[in-house]
Amino acid sequence: MKDRKQFWHLGLTLFLTACAILVFYDTFYMHGMLQSFVTKLAATLAPVLYGFAMAYLLTPVVNLIEEMLGRWASRNSAGGKVVQLGRWPRAVSIMLTWALVLLMVYLLLVMLIPQLVTSVTVLINNAENYYNQIYNWVNGFLNGDTELGRWVANLIDNYYDNAMDFLQDKLLPWAQSILPRLSGGILSGIWSVVGFFKNLIIGVIVSVYMLAMKEKSAARCCKLLYGTLKEPQAKTVVRATRKVNRIFSGFVRGKLLDSLIIGILCFIGCSIMDMPYTPLVSVFIGVTNVIPFFGPVIGAIPSAFLILLVSPMKCLIFVGFIIILQALDGYVIGPKILGGPTGISSFWVIVAILVGGGFSGLLGMFLGVPVCACAQALIKHLINRRLEQRGMPMEAVAYVNRDKEPNDPDGGTKKKE
Repeated sequence: MKDRKQFWHLGLTLFLTACAILVFYDTFYMHGMLQSFVTKLAATLAPVLYGFAMAYLLTPVVNLIEEMLGRWASRNSAGGKVVQLGRWPRAVSIMLTWALVLLMVYLLLVMLIPQLVTSVTVLINNAENYYNQIYNWVNGFLNGDTELGRWVANLIDNYYDNAMDFLQDKLLPWAQSILPRLSGGILSGIWSVVGFFKNLIIGVIVSVYMLAMKEKSAARCCKLLYGTLKEPQAKTVVRATRKVNRIFSGFVRGKLLDSLIIGILCFIGCSIMDMPYTPLVSVFIGVTNVIPFFGPVIGAIPSAFLILLVSPMKCLIFVGFIIILQALDGYVIGPKILGGPTGISSFWVIVAILVGGGFSGLLGMFLGVPVCACAQALIKHLINRRLEQRGMPMEAVAYVNRDKEPNDPDGGTKKKE
């Protein structure tokens, strides 16, 4: 029996090693055929992924409504006893949750879309005036008798010929070659939008099924896990999954709610101060706020520039308002909703955002922080368990001078004479 287990582990190790080698070879030498397959599979399963994401985000709302229905039924039952309600509270909870979501989306569109259209129309109509205004600013700066202006003018003169050569030899031929493809690109873009909404509608249906059978699905996953792994290993995986869920649910759901609140507060504040392009700016501030650390800067700079084109004084007021709003978010609203920090330092937050943005764009910048927090929690757990098995201390500070011998100021192991 022992020999069979050894052969089984050896075979599994060889199989996984061969798979890792094939993936490495395919990624770097076969033009990423596996990556293309995974991309195609993800595109095919997009409705299921959308449905899972929506079900994951709406689960707390469904649970809250279902709990309220249970309390209401118990209060109205004979003697206040807890009664078995069957399946109807779950169905009603899902229906009420999606009705609430659709109502919020409808109100948001009714209130926001007309004002957004008006803001974009005004922006397009004033584009020529804004161009002339910027041109006059730059021209006055370059013609001014200042050392910085003369330096910038000389720099532009030095690079003028290179810039014209680039426009004539590279940019214009590229633009001429890409124009015939624009018609196909427009049709492809329209088809992509239609496909996205089709997947979104199917995802809503999938989310309803997932919300209806979430406990049963979780029980089957646990059964599969305990049937595949040994019980201690299965318990470890379940505990790790619960911790990952706490990190993701606390960050993702909390950050979305926090960004919605910030967008609404920005809309209210800009409306009171009579800022130009208030709906457009508020949507931009709210959407970019979901990106940790860099989000406020990404949203504030173009918004402030739009307001600057209309009124420099209002731009200064807007910048001060955004600083106050972000301070309120960082010290009051964010901690209340997110329940405290994610457990990783600011340095690793920046690294996670940069890496996530490099791989998956804005979605990667948003999900990079919770993924990094989960990876850090896993590494910390594995290291602490290993140290506990060796009977070594858990505190990191205990290992700073662990290599030093007593009465040895230089560190290292003292040689015996």
